[in-house]
Amino acid sequence: MQTVTVTRTVPAPPDAVREAMADHGAFMRAGGFDDVSVSGNVIRLTNRVGILTIELDLEVVEDEAAFVYEQRDGMFETMRTEFALEVVDGGTKVTASTDFALDVSVVGDFLDGTVIKRQRRKELEGQLDYLEAVQSTT
Repeated sequence: MQTVTVTRTVPAPPDAVREAMADHGAFMRAGGFDDVSVSGNVIRLTNRVGILTIELDLEVVEDEAAFVYEQRDGMFETMRTEFALEVVDGGTKVTASTDFALDVSVVGDFLDGTVIKRQRRKELEGQLDYLEAVQSTT
């Protein structure tokens, strides 16, 4: 299992941050994915990484964290992302963490854990940028 974690303090109360994440389509698009569709608690992502097109079906799951989703179908053996919120001076500390295990038979020689971690960090940072931008417009 590998993990990617990014943390940032967003200058807003937790309820406002949670509300911004609740627009799953906009929040996931902020990660830089090429295509995002949302139907109920299912999110379908398409992303081109190098010469590969990656498609993931994710399911939003109930949890103590503010927003959690797990892969239901895709290139990972397992993948879970959660966004935890903590009240701090100046706003809300948002910790975004993805745990994943690669399905070697699907990934092969094109992608490895290092590439996935770099890409995932970029996606999570984009989502945290979105949370900051939404708060600055309200």
